[in-house]
Amino acid sequence: MRKSIANWGNYPALDCDEVSFASEDQLLQYVNANDHIIARGNGRCYGDASLGEHSISTLRFDKAIGFDEENGVFECQSGLTLDQILDIIVPRGWFLPVTPGTKFITIGGAVASDVHGKNHHSEGSFSNHIISMNVLTGKGMVTCSPETETDLYWATCGGMGLTGVITTVKFRLKKIETAYIAQKQIKAKNLDEVIRLFEEHKHYTYSMAWIDCLQKGDSFGRSILIVGEHATRQELNAKAAQAPLTLPNKMKLTLPFNLPGFVLNNFTVKLFNALYYAKNTKRVIENVVPYEPFFYPLDAILHWNRGYGKDGFVQYQFVLPMDKKDGLVAILKKISDKGWGSFLAVLKTFGPQDDLISFPMEGYTLALDFPVRKGLFPFLDELDALVLEYGGRLYLTKDARMQERVFWDSYPNAQRFQEIVKEWNPEGKFRSAQSDRLNFQFASNNAG
Repeated sequence: MRKSIANWGNYPALDCDEVSFASEDQLLQYVNANDHIIARGNGRCYGDASLGEHSISTLRFDKAIGFDEENGVFECQSGLTLDQILDIIVPRGWFLPVTPGTKFITIGGAVASDVHGKNHHSEGSFSNHIISMNVLTGKGMVTCSPETETDLYWATCGGMGLTGVITTVKFRLKKIETAYIAQKQIKAKNLDEVIRLFEEHKHYTYSMAWIDCLQKGDSFGRSILIVGEHATRQELNAKAAQAPLTLPNKMKLTLPFNLPGFVLNNFTVKLFNALYYAKNTKRVIENVVPYEPFFYPLDAILHWNRGYGKDGFVQYQFVLPMDKKDGLVAILKKISDKGWGSFLAVLKTFGPQDDLISFPMEGYTLALDFPVRKGLFPFLDELDALVLEYGGRLYLTKDARMQERVFWDSYPNAQRFQEIVKEWNPEGKFRSAQSDRLNFQFASNNAG
């Protein structure tokens, strides 16, 4: 069925032919009959990476295949979402090895984006925990892993669906005692202090910081660092300890309509940031919280993306090498001087990673939301120039507008990735609006 589709940022919206499948036979039949195909999960990537002429929704291909509760190994079809997986594994004492800031993504999307979380510095990205997966490539169905068909495996992890449609994934889980997190929050008066706090607390499994992008002077980059560990049963209060792997029911809010554009302005962003920073009345707060508000605070507000209005927004996420703190300062200064801060800007540290096409590298990553407005894209082009100057790159999963040169100049293995994609996708059957925009070259003339 042909319709206008947008992902979570509501920008861009493209006219696509969208179909779904519930069996591998249905998938194969559609792939054989069409070109310019890209898989799409729950639409929680932000840009155009899962949009194309023909979009294949994986949401009906959503069965759990196997769960080895003794060894913590889970296998499922690619359309199963993380929240559905958590509902199965948490009551049995297991947790996801890596999770991004929303649980409403599919497992196939987690692999195609090679998602990272608050624990990248300690436990890497999702690809570090995959045992094997099946991919319908341009050459047929193939099983790949870190040990078999390795080129296909590493080109699929973070490859944004260009090697084919991921159908099943088997991965390792993490053992937990409770469904709670022992959390510590520390207020940092500026960027220098929060970077020092990251270093002092790097032994924590999970860490991230909210950062105020609009401050200047001595308060430039003021932040709240949040670190945590999975809580033990002994750390729970008496009531929670009675059912340590069960969370209390919690009402979810919803934003039923797009907010008008005038709601988002410098005053409201500054006010929000001031209130958010002031909410921690003590410099250090330690408490035990359910895992949901720790990992997924925004998931408590359904359709929160409507808060950016009908024109949508882009999430701008970059990473800079660890020794390029001056680049982080330069980018934050440009944002502060422009006055286009983000309601929720998240700073994290990445550990070492040198995969084929995955986003993380050892360094600092910052993610910010910008409502689409006049002058935004030229401004982001200016930020891109700084990211390149300081040896960084942008996250393809969040990208909606990066220019071709920025990608090819910032991903050192981009050409090698393209060659592997050509091998497994020889007719260019699997391609997206993003791959077209970034000028990926496929093998045959009908794909270029």
